[in-house]
Amino acid sequence: MNEFVKKANQKKIEHIIKNLEKRNMKGYYCDTIKEANEKILSMISTDDLVSWGGSATLDEMGIKENLSNVIDAQKAPQEKAYEEKRRALLSDVYLTSTNAITMEGELVNIDGNGNRVAAMCFGPHKVIVVAGANKIAEDEAAALARIHTEASPANCIRLGKKTPCAVTGICGKCLTPGQTICSYTVTTRFSCVADRIHVILVNEDLGF
Repeated sequence: MNEFVKKANQKKIEHIIKNLEKRNMKGYYCDTIKEANEKILSMISTDDLVSWGGSATLDEMGIKENLSNVIDAQKAPQEKAYEEKRRALLSDVYLTSTNAITMEGELVNIDGNGNRVAAMCFGPHKVIVVAGANKIAEDEAAALARIHTEASPANCIRLGKKTPCAVTGICGKCLTPGQTICSYTVTTRFSCVADRIHVILVNEDLGF
């Protein structure tokens, strides 16, 4: 990443962290993926039961390989995946990324099954959200636009979904059971529980 872009991103992230504080969420700046991984591990105790939602960001970071006491619904057999996703809602720590984060500190997400956004809203005692600088959007409208034009098409291709956006790259507002990953739209504008949602912002491009 260009050094001037990184410096501009750092200023944006610092601004977002201040706005997260107003929304009862804690923000952290990490310059690299390595720093972000170290930060995540420092926030998890050996006794914590950890789970996560599907996330290209977490996959790129390699953080999951450093955790042992986990519920991994992503690797569960199809007949057990639903129950494992339900069980994940009772984990101590839930790891996830966010599809977008606004300059005002709002987390904007579109989800297929809803388990990821459900865990962000309620259940796990601690939620650790990791996002690259590429997830920053000016406001909620811009965040939704980035999800529809950048995140959803790439995710549908990654997951092998048969959706219009996977074919054309353009959102077709599909309603196909088992295929659409745009079932639920959730904006987290405030955390009603203090010290629950922790947002780690990394000054690198991560996920999509």
